[in-house]
Amino acid sequence: MSYCFLRITIGGKKPIPETPDKDYIVVELFDHIVPQTAENFRALCTGEKGVGASGCKLWFKGSLFHRVIPGFMIQGGDFTMGNGRGGESIYGDFTMGNGRGGESIYGRKFADEGFERKHDRAGLLSMANAGPNTNTSQFFITLAPQPGLDGKHVVFGQVVEGMDIRIVEAIGSTPTKNDKPKLDVKIVQCGQLQSK
Repeated sequence: MSYCFLRITIGGKKPIPETPDKDYIVVELFDHIVPQTAENFRALCTGEKGVGASGCKLWFKGSLFHRVIPGFMIQGGDFTMGNGRGGESIYGDFTMGNGRGGESIYGRKFADEGFERKHDRAGLLSMANAGPNTNTSQFFITLAPQPGLDGKHVVFGQVVEGMDIRIVEAIGSTPTKNDKPKLDVKIVQCGQLQSK
C-alpha cells in the first residue's frame, strides 16, 4: 500500500492552532484494489508527471478544497480552475475547474475501476466525477457514512492521520456560501511518504 500526505492551510493559517505541528492529512491508498485510481492520486501528490494537456502542472500543490458540505464531504483536486469545473488526470484532460471538467494522469478522463469498497464511514477517499467513467483529478473525503454514493464513486483510500487531530473536521466545519469555503482551504504541500 502507498501513503501520501496533504499539508493544509485554512485562510492561510494552520488548521488546528493548538497543534501547529499537525497540519497534514495522511492517506493510505488502496492500490491493491484499484491500482489505476490510486496511481493517479499518488502521482498527482508528487507532481512527477509534469505538465498535462491543459498546460497546468499535474500536481495538487496549491489547489483548493473548493467544496465543503458539513456532515457529508470535503472535495478538492481541481488544480486547473480551482472551482470544481476542472481538473486533470495523469492519463490526460483538463478543462474548467468547477467540477465539470478535469484531467487524470491517464488523460482527460478514466474509467471507474470498481466499487468493491463502500462509503461506510468517515475518512474515506473517493473519486469525484460527473457520471460513470468520468474520473479526473477531483476527489473527496467523506465526513460520515454515505451509502448513497456506493456504485457511483470509486473509493480508493482512507485517511490514516488527520481525522484524529481534527484536520478533516476543521475543513468540514469551515464556513461556506453555496458549499464554497469562505476562506481558502489550500493544499500547500503534498507528496508520497516512503513508509508509514
